[in-house]
Amino acid sequence: MGQERFQSFGLATPPALNVIPADDAVALLKSGKATRNALLAYGNGRSYGDSCQNGAGTIIDMRPLNRIRAFNAETGVIEAEAGVLLSDIIAHAAPYGFFPAVVPGTQFVTLGGAIANDVHGKNHHRRGTFGCHVESLTLLRSDGQAHYCSATENERQFAATIGGMGLTGLILSASIRLMRVSSLDIIEKVTPFRDLGEFFELAEAADQANEYVVAWIDQLAGGHSRGRGLLFTGNHAEHGSHLALRASGNLSVPFQPPFNVLNRPFLTVFNAAYRWKKSRSAPRQVGYQGFFFPLDGVGNWNRLYGPNGLFQHQSVMPQVVARRVVPALLAAAKRAGQGSFLTVLKRFGGVRSPALLSFPRSGFTLTLDFPNRGRATLALLKELDQITVEAGGAVNPYKDARMGDDVFAASFPEWQRLEAIRDPAFMSSFWARTAKKLEARHGTAEAAE
Repeated sequence: MGQERFQSFGLATPPALNVIPADDAVALLKSGKATRNALLAYGNGRSYGDSCQNGAGTIIDMRPLNRIRAFNAETGVIEAEAGVLLSDIIAHAAPYGFFPAVVPGTQFVTLGGAIANDVHGKNHHRRGTFGCHVESLTLLRSDGQAHYCSATENERQFAATIGGMGLTGLILSASIRLMRVSSLDIIEKVTPFRDLGEFFELAEAADQANEYVVAWIDQLAGGHSRGRGLLFTGNHAEHGSHLALRASGNLSVPFQPPFNVLNRPFLTVFNAAYRWKKSRSAPRQVGYQGFFFPLDGVGNWNRLYGPNGLFQHQSVMPQVVARRVVPALLAAAKRAGQGSFLTVLKRFGGVRSPALLSFPRSGFTLTLDFPNRGRATLALLKELDQITVEAGGAVNPYKDARMGDDVFAASFPEWQRLEAIRDPAFMSSFWARTAKKLEARHGTAEAAE
């Protein structure tokens, strides 16, 4: 296996050098001989940052644990091993009229990864996070025991493992509750908006009327057009593909370009063309792949950002400050001369996750993607962090490759509760550079008192 397979999807962090297969990790953990901070599970590498890396230790290739163990076609509850892809779950359950209640922007995440990152989708206002639909999971810890965890059994481990970034032990399998749907096809409607003010006027009504809602922002637009974009809404079609899986054509980026293809001139032209085309689209029935997972049709699309990779910045802020904070974030990126290829804005609802730590919370969330231009990009990201946390918001750790420990603490003030349950044999590069630094600082302060 090549090193590139075990990089983060952002390609901005070093690849893992030490990798062991899942079976070896299971045997090691069951023996009770795993050393401290030595291990971390790695699914299909769709995390953008270093929460899926353990630079000082070993990562576990979870892909071989890929069996679907059971499926109840009456209730929609499916039990599968942690390495099963979301695409496999869809293929298995769709003919029976079921679909995952929450899907992120790619179907090529593993079940274990979706749980560990408590992923969200376009319908948080109705369904909450992925963790809201986890019935139970089996967690192997370095004490050698496999712990069955649910909302009523080993509750603390259950809550800490959902959104726990793989730090509570090795998820072996899980049971999740799928949602019954009339069709895999989606009735998609696209509504253009002139600026952010119009978006905020549309957003709440759109959430009330639709299962899925998300907005694309033309981040490069300035002046009176700043914040213009397209509001996508969708609902499962009553009739259509009759739960058949549609084939979708795949393109691929076969090699790593020596430079960032998604540069500012390209983005200016692309954004104008994309907005023009979509603004003239009547409501239409589309396949689920194109609606939920448009970038899955382009293999290795992350290579387009060039050899230095990309950083993704996702923030969430309370609804009461969003009209001020979202424009401030967009303005900061524009001042820095940094263009974001994928700029997404949506509203999180009030459905609470069972997770101990979870990024989604009531308010608005903005996602920006930037090619890694070194210090200039890092300086911009730090400014975006500051704007976010000063407004009472949070930065997403599951997609991060560089946030400071102070930003993490401001975003997740209860981080110590996860550290208390973390399996001592598990560690990530993200946790080492944030939580462990915070812990060391607090320990030093206490010793000085």
